[in-house]
Amino acid sequence: MDTFTTLLMAFISIVIINNLVLTKFLGICPYLGVSGRIDMAFGMGLAVTFVVTLSGTLTWLIDHMILMRMDLEVTRYVCFILVIAGAVQLVEMYIRKFFPSLYDSFGIFLPLITTNCAILGLCLFINLWGVDNLPEAAVLSFGAGIGFTLAICIMAGIRENLNLADVPKCLRGAPITLITAGLLTLAFMGFAGMIK
Repeated sequence: MDTFTTLLMAFISIVIINNLVLTKFLGICPYLGVSGRIDMAFGMGLAVTFVVTLSGTLTWLIDHMILMRMDLEVTRYVCFILVIAGAVQLVEMYIRKFFPSLYDSFGIFLPLITTNCAILGLCLFINLWGVDNLPEAAVLSFGAGIGFTLAICIMAGIRENLNLADVPKCLRGAPITLITAGLLTLAFMGFAGMIK
């Protein structure tokens, strides 16, 4: 298989088949907390995409160029979290300066990207999956962000429509949101095994 096909399959795999939110259950806090409106969900998705792409690529470089060569793999968590926190600070400063209303609507969820387990999970998975080249690490990182954006935007669209539906009183709010998340997960798990 040529390089382009390999990268394309890796991208499709991480976006749809191995979606970190819907199949690995990582990043659930912002997924449920910010998916009330499609505009907020899309903004959060773009922020997470930027952070996960930058973090995944940089952590792969740090791990392969420094940590593995110096036998310092035990410091991965600390190094990875520092890189993620730096990327989140860049996003936070940019959104605060250029999109203040979006910044205000995110509230606590924007700084929480730092502790988003989907981002840290992707950085660790890249090493567990045996990714041995930078282009594949970058494609997987970008694809993970696109997959998060896809999942959160689908959820936001459904939740906006649920506000117009006649949901039984006992299921309004969190219960119907969790049921919807479960059904989306089942739908995406139907793709399991298509690409490894």
